[in-house]
Amino acid sequence: MTQVTERGTPLSAAPRAGVRRRSPAAAACVVGGAVAAGLGLGFLAVLVIVLWISSPYPDSGPGGALHLAAGLWLLAHGTELVRYDTLSGVPAPVGMTPLLLVVLPVLLMRRAARLGSAAEEDDEEVLPAGAVFSAVLCGYLAVGALVTVYAAGGPLSADPISAAWHIPLVAVLAAAAGVWGARGRPLGPLPSWLPRGVRKAVVRPRYALALRAGTGGALVLLGGGALVVGASLAWHGAEVQSSFLSLTGVWSGRFAVLLLALTLIPNAMVWGAAYALGPGFALGADATATPLGFPGAPGLPRFPLLEALPAEGPGTPLTWAVTGVPVVAGLAVGWFAVRRAREVSYGETALTAALGAVVCGLAMTGLAAASAGPLGSRRLSEFGPVWWTIGVAAFAWTAVLAVPVAVAVHAWRTRPAIGPDALEGDEAVAVDDGWHDSGVREIRWAAMRKAAGALIPDIAVPSVPVPPAVPAVPAVPAVPAVPADPEAPVGVPRVRARRAVTVVAGLDLDPGLLVGVAEVAEAVSVPLAPPVVGVRVLARRKPPPE
Repeated sequence: MTQVTERGTPLSAAPRAGVRRRSPAAAACVVGGAVAAGLGLGFLAVLVIVLWISSPYPDSGPGGALHLAAGLWLLAHGTELVRYDTLSGVPAPVGMTPLLLVVLPVLLMRRAARLGSAAEEDDEEVLPAGAVFSAVLCGYLAVGALVTVYAAGGPLSADPISAAWHIPLVAVLAAAAGVWGARGRPLGPLPSWLPRGVRKAVVRPRYALALRAGTGGALVLLGGGALVVGASLAWHGAEVQSSFLSLTGVWSGRFAVLLLALTLIPNAMVWGAAYALGPGFALGADATATPLGFPGAPGLPRFPLLEALPAEGPGTPLTWAVTGVPVVAGLAVGWFAVRRAREVSYGETALTAALGAVVCGLAMTGLAAASAGPLGSRRLSEFGPVWWTIGVAAFAWTAVLAVPVAVAVHAWRTRPAIGPDALEGDEAVAVDDGWHDSGVREIRWAAMRKAAGALIPDIAVPSVPVPPAVPAVPAVPAVPAVPADPEAPVGVPRVRARRAVTVVAGLDLDPGLLVGVAEVAEAVSVPLAPPVVGVRVLARRKPPPE
């Protein structure tokens, strides 16, 4: 004790009870979540500031541009905004979220979660997945709360209730995806708090196939919706161009309109899929566009994407043709719902296809709900597809077509092999008798040998003359071995015993008799397969000298 005190070595203090050591990795994750939110907000702020500077008629100062950027950041999370400066004085809600704008916060939050789960050095601390998820989420939500308060004083203020659940929802999903991807996308056991029957049922292969089939059907519907929208834009090209040029005359304004149209393209894809499914989409309180007809919506604002709406009046064969999109989606669900294993029953295949239709209906329900929303009050209070009708229509179309298609594909893939074993009765006996008939078998073998060509050459064996019989000669008795004398002197070599030799007299070894045998050996040496052309033969290396 005296030596330690004299050397001046400090003693480690005992840790206090109830005091936890702060982890620098957890603090870094919190900062990473805040930085992710700040990057998304900064990107939108720079874009709005550039458009504000380039505009020849700015309506407000830089403070108004920053408030607008904050409102757009909240709108990217699905938060409903409220616009108070209207001509009628009635606050107008703005709840339609451009789906392409949602990609920005999702990618940034996912990247922050992945970076928090990875360690740059070997000795660096790696937090558990739950700790990374919570830390990144706390940093992101802290910035979201500040942005919500700041946007309240701008032209587009956020609805507090809408912001309270939309921002955490997007952040939770993106952070969970980032942590899961950083851990290698594990598919481990389900939580223990779930019922045991549910945990056993989910691990069955049918659910993975149903998820794949439903996702494939939803992608086919979205692709068909994009095709419908693109064809309509090309059909109404003159109206679209006129609307784009008449909105503003300066390049900054047209650039802003173009950016807005690009961010709304995913919404247009979902609307096109809803139109092809049958329920269509609402364009106000009293107007709905369906393949059966469109009554018209006189109160719509001028916008390039809205110029691609169908003409007013009842439906035509051209509008009815869009129903081919859900037909293809149903076929895709049925195709992807079939397993390649032969032991799967028809009932299991049909159930998997039905579950795939359920997944497709749920996916389209969520997309329809996310792509719709109000754009104002009164007539513009309902804008976009009704989510529950789209989900029901997607499920009905895909279930009706996917189940029989899946059963048919399963029957085709597991069909029995065609042959004598698949026949029954007298037909099988007749085929069996014909197959084992010796004459037919020889003819068949000759035809196969002729068709094979050089693979099975004809081997002509010439007749070899039989040599004359040689009389037997009695064998010479073997000379017995002389045993070694153990008493012999050392310098005298020992005599080895000789082996018995048999002498045969009268054997004719004429070389002419071996000519036929040589020809037979030469014929047999013909290769049974054609020579390979273009093969490089490597020389065998000699082993290195020891």
